[in-house]
Amino acid sequence: MIDYTKALSKSSTWTTEKLLAGSSPVDYVTRIATPFNVVAVSLALAGLYFIVIRFTAGLGAVTTGSQDIPWGLFLSWGLFSGVPLSSTGFIVGSAVFLFGVKEFRPVVKNAVLIGFLGYFFAVLFLLIDLGRPWRLPYPMVVSYGTASVLFLVAWHVALYLTCQFLEVLPSISHWGGWRRLERWATNLTIVLTIFGVILSTLHQSALGAMYLIAPTKLHPLWYSPYLPVLFLISAIAAGLCLMIVVGYLTRRFLGGHASRSYMDNVDGISFGLAKAAAFVLITYFGLKIVALSHGNSWGLLATPFGSLYLGELLLSTLVPCALLVIGLKRNSLGLIIFGAVCALGGIVLYRFNVSMVALNWQIPNRVFSELPEVMIVIGVVAAQVLLYKWIVSRMPILEEDTG
Repeated sequence: MIDYTKALSKSSTWTTEKLLAGSSPVDYVTRIATPFNVVAVSLALAGLYFIVIRFTAGLGAVTTGSQDIPWGLFLSWGLFSGVPLSSTGFIVGSAVFLFGVKEFRPVVKNAVLIGFLGYFFAVLFLLIDLGRPWRLPYPMVVSYGTASVLFLVAWHVALYLTCQFLEVLPSISHWGGWRRLERWATNLTIVLTIFGVILSTLHQSALGAMYLIAPTKLHPLWYSPYLPVLFLISAIAAGLCLMIVVGYLTRRFLGGHASRSYMDNVDGISFGLAKAAAFVLITYFGLKIVALSHGNSWGLLATPFGSLYLGELLLSTLVPCALLVIGLKRNSLGLIIFGAVCALGGIVLYRFNVSMVALNWQIPNRVFSELPEVMIVIGVVAAQVLLYKWIVSRMPILEEDTG
C-alpha cells in the first residue's frame, strides 16, 4: 500500500532543496529580492501584460505592423538577432568535442545553455508574433512546401532546439539526482554535437537565404547572393564574442556558483575566443566587400543609407577586430571585452538593417515600433536573464565538462 504522507513529505523536501535551495518560500523570496531581480521581474511582468493584450486584442494593438511591413521588432530581435547570438552552443561544442580544443571545456556547458535558452526564446518571440500557437506545427507537417526556405528553417530550429535540450539534459539530470538519465544523456554528447553542427550551419545560412526572394524590397546595399554566407559568418562571430562577454559577466556576478576550474580559466579562454573572433571578423569584412563589389553598389555609399551601411560595417568588423588584436598584443582583457561588445552591437545592427530598416526601404514615413512592442521585447529578455541566473544557481553549468 502506498504511504501518501511519506510520498508527499519526500516531494516537499525535493521541492525545497532543488527549487528553493533549502529555504522556506518566504526566506527564499526575501533572499533573492535584490535590486536587480526586482527590476528584472517588474520588466518581465510589464512585458507579460502587453503580451496578454497582444493575444486578446490582436497584433495591431501592440505593433505598427501592416501588410506592407509585416515583420517588426519581435522578429528582428527575437529571431534574426537572437538566433545568431545563440550560436554559442554549436561553436564551443564543436570546438571541444569534434576538434579537441580541450582548453574550452570549462565553458562548454555554459555555451550550450546560452544556445538552448536563445533558441527557446526565439521560438517564444515567433509565437508572440504569429499568434495561434496551437497551429505552430502546420507549416511543418500539415500545409507546407518543401521548396520553401521557411519550411527548412522551421524544421531545423525545432530539431536543433530539441538537440540542445538533450545537450543540457546531463546538467538537468545531475541537478535532479537522476543518475541513470545523466549517464544516458552524456553518452549522446558526440552524436548530438555532430547533429547540432549540421542543423545550425544550415539554418543560420537559411535565415539569410529567406531574403533572396526579395530583391526589389531589400535595399541594394544589403541585398546580395552572398546573404546566406554573410548570415552564417556573422553568426559565428556573434557566438564567439558573446561567450567573451558572458565569461566576464559570470565571473564578475555569478562567481559564487562557478567551480574553481571555471574561475581560473575563463579569462584565458576569453583570449582564445578573441583570436578566433578576430579571424572570423576579418573574414566577414572581406565577404562584405565582395558582396558590395558584386552588386556594384559603391555609388550608394554616398546616400543616407550608405552612411548607415558604413557605420554598421565599421562597428561589426574593422573596429572590433582592431580592438581584439590590440587587446591580444597588450594582454588586455578590457580591450577584448570592449571589442566583443562592439562586434555584437554591429552584428545586431546588421540583422536589424536587413530585417527591418533596409527592407521595404522605399515606403515613406515608416514607424518601426511602438512602446508596447518595445516593452514586450524588454520583458522577454528580462525573463530570459532571470531564468539563466536561476539555472546557473541550481545546476552544474559554470564548471568543466568531464564527459
